[in-house]
Amino acid sequence: MNMNSQKVTIAGFGGQGVMMIGQMLAYAATEENMHTLWFPSYGPETRGGTANCSVTISKKEINSPVFAKADTVIALNLPSYMKFAPKVQQGGILLYNESLITNPIQPEGIRVIGVPINDIAIKLGNPKVANMVIMGAYLELTHLFSEEAIVKVLKKLLGKGKEHLIDINIEAIKAGREHILKTRGQSC
Repeated sequence: MNMNSQKVTIAGFGGQGVMMIGQMLAYAATEENMHTLWFPSYGPETRGGTANCSVTISKKEINSPVFAKADTVIALNLPSYMKFAPKVQQGGILLYNESLITNPIQPEGIRVIGVPINDIAIKLGNPKVANMVIMGAYLELTHLFSEEAIVKVLKKLLGKGKEHLIDINIEAIKAGREHILKTRGQSC
């Protein structure tokens, strides 16, 4: 996988935090002095409808937010998995929500990694941080950004009004990282 450039698609239902993951990746790239484009796409409804976004991160200038194949697809529900699994390039990563997707198709030539993000978030005491669990898993797999950059971006996005949620979100990111570290030999 080329760490000089990353093309990531994140997809799920509205309300699962798809856009927040994409925004965090784009802002973190800016914090790390990289070029980035974030391209959101919403279904007909905001909460409960489909949502996906594409993020391009590069050390070089980016000409277009559109790409045919992603280095990584993060699928938070089964419809998103089915739609975007074929769009992972050979050697790429298909990271999915194992809490909602069971017995998924296993495309050849890519790393397919499930993380039970809803289950982990519930154990942490807040099911709404499932998106940060998968963010942590992605960060552990790619080592794309420093923890300092991610925490800075998280604080910026949550702002003063949601400052009380910073610690649980950081804990969720760490839990996602730890899950990958524990299962690395089994699933990667």
